[in-house]
Order: sequence, then structure tokens, then C-alpha cells
Amino acid sequence: MLILGLNMFHADASAAIVLDGEVKFAVAEERLNRRKHFGGFPALSVRACLDAVGARISDVDHVAVGQDSDANLTRKVQYALVNPGKILNFIRLRQRKEAMRDVRSLLAKALDVDSRLRFHEHHLEHHIAHIASAYYCSPWDKAAGFSYDGSGDFVSTMMARCEGNDIEVLDCVFLPHSLGSLYTMICEFIGYTQYGDEGKVMGLAPYGSDRFCDEIAKIVKLQDSGFRLDLGYFKPLGSNQGMQILPDGTVRLARHFSERMEKLFGDPRCPHSEIKQRDMDLAFALQRHFEEIFFRLLNQLHARVPIDDLALAGGCALNSVANGKIFDRTPFQRTYVQPAAGDEGLAIGAALHTYHSVLRQPRRNELRKSYLGPEFSDSRIESVLQSVGIEYRKLDRDALFDAVAEQIAAGNVVGWFQGRMEWGPRALGNRSILAHPGLPDMKDILNARIKHREWFRPFAPSILAEYQHEYFEHDHPSPFMLHVYKIRPEKRRVLCAVNHVDDTGRLQTVARDENPIYYDLISAFHRKTGIPVVLNTSFNENEPIVCTPEEAIDCFQRTRMDVLAIGSFLAVKNPSGIEEGTVAGASHKKV
Repeated sequence: MLILGLNMFHADASAAIVLDGEVKFAVAEERLNRRKHFGGFPALSVRACLDAVGARISDVDHVAVGQDSDANLTRKVQYALVNPGKILNFIRLRQRKEAMRDVRSLLAKALDVDSRLRFHEHHLEHHIAHIASAYYCSPWDKAAGFSYDGSGDFVSTMMARCEGNDIEVLDCVFLPHSLGSLYTMICEFIGYTQYGDEGKVMGLAPYGSDRFCDEIAKIVKLQDSGFRLDLGYFKPLGSNQGMQILPDGTVRLARHFSERMEKLFGDPRCPHSEIKQRDMDLAFALQRHFEEIFFRLLNQLHARVPIDDLALAGGCALNSVANGKIFDRTPFQRTYVQPAAGDEGLAIGAALHTYHSVLRQPRRNELRKSYLGPEFSDSRIESVLQSVGIEYRKLDRDALFDAVAEQIAAGNVVGWFQGRMEWGPRALGNRSILAHPGLPDMKDILNARIKHREWFRPFAPSILAEYQHEYFEHDHPSPFMLHVYKIRPEKRRVLCAVNHVDDTGRLQTVARDENPIYYDLISAFHRKTGIPVVLNTSFNENEPIVCTPEEAIDCFQRTRMDVLAIGSFLAVKNPSGIEEGTVAGASHKKV
């Protein structure tokens, strides 16, 4: 049985293909069309899914979409009646969504085939699709389910009981009340106005103080049943909560904050201007209250579903700082956070919900690896290397690990392109830039030469799974880089390039059975340095993470990256570095 899952006409459009209950391939459209957070129809992703399993659209039995314009219709109408100025917007939005429901015509046009297609069509409410994406990929047959983000089908937060094939919705928070919108509003106020900037503010928060915690507590108020926003601090946003998808697929945010924010905190910060202490303090207060409400909701959920396991998704589930505190602030002992926790994950959620909940097929597959995207043969890679005239050497597996580990140990920056591309927003060792985690100036080198990011944003440590407890204060695994934990005091100097200002790291635990190539590379670095960790950041330069060999090679050439390890091939901008294995001021003394 072949099921195609879609997230379409929504931020982070994507497609996934499920064969007999197993996710075979999944990709966000931005990785293929190179337009960040693309929100149109995922035509290229659909083609890639079908190609990956050698199928045509006529072979697909079911198509599942992670949105349902009929969901919560009564709530939408009630909101429109209370806000008469929004009625016309609601009518237009509903007309547009109805036009988008013609999935057969959209697929036929994208694939240039006849629109008389045989598949069954399913539309699933946004947050149920999020919870499905985590629960059905988890190892459990029973769990608490939680999803939260800005908005989706007029809901911002959903709590559920998951058991067997079923997801029972227990409670929802409806718009306009939304933790995601709160986060976006304050992000915009302090100068981060682009969709997806919330992660930057999460990294800024530890530089702030608690000066504004009382003020933020007035904007979002805890209640016995959850929380409510004081809407006087927000511009009226409508049912799409201030996010607009333009005809070309661009995602645009409307201004979220009202003049009341300016009266309380002064002028909003202009993007790219100097970050002041006020902005850091607002970020701190935002993260503090976001966490308080999140944990309150999780504790309420646990009271209703008193088990140890939590399946977590939604765009706010990318807040890895909050995720890392779940075990200390709630009774939950284990989490499964969907690697594509944001809206691209809806494609998998909708497809798996159709297979398990609608068609009642048994659960049999746990998603332990995020490597669900395209891969490229050595012959394809070598052809590209030759076409651009790069000098390279072909190495066997062990020699490649040894040479790359030597380069990282010497203080050089390595582009690492191997196997299938990761599913989700994190680079997890197949489309990564790697560096030494223990060199004090490495963060500044990466920002100056390649990443060009804000000074306060941390880089991530990838650690061999069996060493996690030795270096971090929590041993719950984080294979998808979605938890932040404290680094042990005695290891902070050793990991100085990935140790954030609050002595934390957003780690990726690497097990050999999940990614043997990446594991063996880190092991080679460990043998040379005594450190079972490498610094890992995404293989890109202010663009979507590279997908193809051409994109990786282009990024390598236009940045001041030292080394490219792509498939079996090694290219070095200073070829003598292969033999010498050292650079001025660097050392790989064991620690």
C-alpha cells in the first residue's frame, strides 16, 4: 500500500511517501527549489518521493494532506462574528483553501498527467497530523501526545491520549491565544521579523536578565485550563495568525505587536541594528514564561494521561531549550520529538495517520533515523567534481575517516556530505560543516569565514552516544538535536567552542546503528584527540541546507571552508594539509 503525504500551501511545504507503513522518503520543498520555508505546492518533493520508490502517481493508493479547512469551523465562525472586520478575510481565506482542496488537479498539473487519478483523498486536522508524526514514529504503543505552534486549522495547542492505532484529542487551545504567536510577536519587536527567526531569539535569551519577567507575565497569563494572551499587546491577526503565503510561495509575516508594546518597552529594534540589553532581557523573559506555560500544560496532560512517554511535535517543539528541561519540570521520563517537528512534518503525520488510524493497519516501524532525503552516487559526485575542475583524491572508507579527522583535529573546517539528506531542519551528520569543539576561536572562525551568523548563536556538539553522560548532565538521548542540556563543569573547557554562555549545548547523540559513517568519523577524531565530540553546523551559507553535490561544491568554493569530504572524495584548498595535518596554532593533543 502506497500513501503520499503532503503539507501544501502552508509554510515548509513538503511531501513524504509511506509504503506498507514505513516512511521511505520525505523532503521539504525548500531543499529542492532553494527557497527557504517555501509555502506553495510541493511539486518537486512529490516527484522526488515517487522516484525514490520507483512509482508513478497512478500507483498511489491514498493521498493525505495535513490540513482540513472544515476543522473547528464553528469556532472560526464565532470568532468572525465577534470580530466583524475579519469576516471578509475569513470568506476569502476559505475560498482560497477550498480551491486548494482539489488535490487531484494539483497533482495532475505538477506531474503532467491526466487528472482522473484513482487514489483516495484524506484531509487531517493540522495538530492531529503533528501528534501523529511523533506518536506513530515513536517506539511506543501508548503515549501522551502534545502539539503546539503559531496556528493550524484555528488551533494553537493540542493535548491527546495516544494508544494503539488511535489518537484521542483531550483538549485544545484555540486562536487567538497562541504560545507560537507570543514568541513571534516579541521576536519581531526585537528585530527578528522573518519567518523562522524564533530559534535565534532562543539563543539570545541566556544573555538577558529577569528585568522584564513581570511585564511579560501580564501579556501571557496562566490559567487553570492553560493560558490566555492579553490581546491588547497584539495587532489583530485573523485566522491565519498573521502568516501569509504569497502566490509565489513566499511566507510573509504581518506585524504582530501593537502600539501598547512600544509604550511599555520603547521603540522596536530595527532588523540588523545593534542588539541592546533591553532586547536580551526581553528574550530572557519570553523564554522564561514560554517554558513556565509549556510545563504547566505538560503537567496537566500528565495528570490526564499518567504515563512516562511523551510524543511531541509542532513548530514550538523545536524549542530545544524547553525540551531539555522536560525531565526536571514534569513527570515525563521519555520524549520522542519528531525530527521535522515543524510544519514539514505534517506530510509524514498525515500519511501515517491514514495508514494506522483510518485504514487500521498495525504499527510496526519506529523512525530512528532522520536520513530520508535524496542521496547521490560516487559516480555522480565525481562527475561534478571533474566538471568544476576541483582537485580531489578518492579514498577508501577508513582512509577518509582518518584524513578528515586529522583535518578537524588540526583546526580546519570541513564540509561533510554523505549519504541521504536529513529530514527536518537540523543537519545531523550527512549535510554538515564540522570543526574542532575545543578550540577557543573556532566559533568566531566559522562565523567570519562561512556562516556569517549573529555573534550570540551557539554551535552544536555531536557526541558518540556512549559518552553522553560523561559530558552532559542528562543521559536521555537526543538523536535529532532537539534537546539542550548542561555541559558538565569539568568538560566545558574541552568543549569551549560549543559551550553556550549558560554552559549548555544543543547536542546530537550519535549511535553507530543510526549513522555508522558519522559515528566512525567521530570515533576517528576521538582516537586522535581524546574528545568523542565534533562541532556540527548545517552545510549552508544563509540558504537552505545543501541537498545536491553541485550545491555542496558551490558552497565549498565560495566560502573559506578548508576541506570538502563528499562521498568517497576529499578536496583540500591547501593540499599540503592532507599530509601535514596541522595548521598554525592548532593542536590535537589528547585530553
